[in-house]
Amino acid sequence: MKLPELEKPEKYVGLYVFDFGDHAGVGFTAQEVAELLESEKYKDGKVYKIHKAYPDGKLELKGVRAETFQLEAGMFFYSNNLETTRRDFKMLVNLAVKSPPPCRAKVNLAKYNDDKFVIALIYPAEYDDEVSSWLINGNYKTSGAAEAGIKAVRRYYDYKLEILKRHQLFAESKLISRSGEELLANVKLVVQR
Repeated sequence: MKLPELEKPEKYVGLYVFDFGDHAGVGFTAQEVAELLESEKYKDGKVYKIHKAYPDGKLELKGVRAETFQLEAGMFFYSNNLETTRRDFKMLVNLAVKSPPPCRAKVNLAKYNDDKFVIALIYPAEYDDEVSSWLINGNYKTSGAAEAGIKAVRRYYDYKLEILKRHQLFAESKLISRSGEELLANVKLVVQR
């Protein structure tokens, strides 16, 4: 796969390279990649996330499985005390107000039973690294056990817990994702942005 030389490679960190087979495009958003993979024509494309960029133009890439763009990941913070869980829920919502998350996400405060509660933070799986960094940078901490991942989301949904509170988090996007005809009309460009 041959990649083009980029003028400011650092601005591509967090974006994606899409390998179409006959050429590759640099600078796709996660939403754009998801749409390309859903199309019949590009469903077999290979996807790489740009993790680092160096001044000489080299990029550090990490392969991303196509299925990742169809899944949800999550982080789950457990507590044995409702008041503690309510406080942690409020802290998470306040963090999102102060510093928007990297992607759209939902937060639920749910009850397993009288002495087990959970805060569920659920988001598109392709943003797993970014959401982790967002929580760390926002100094979000809870006192109980925690778990994360795609399988944890499936278990959470399977339990069909009583949702006591819910909140939708919205990202502050710096890039506007293209879709439909506009996206497909530009797939031959090697530099997307």
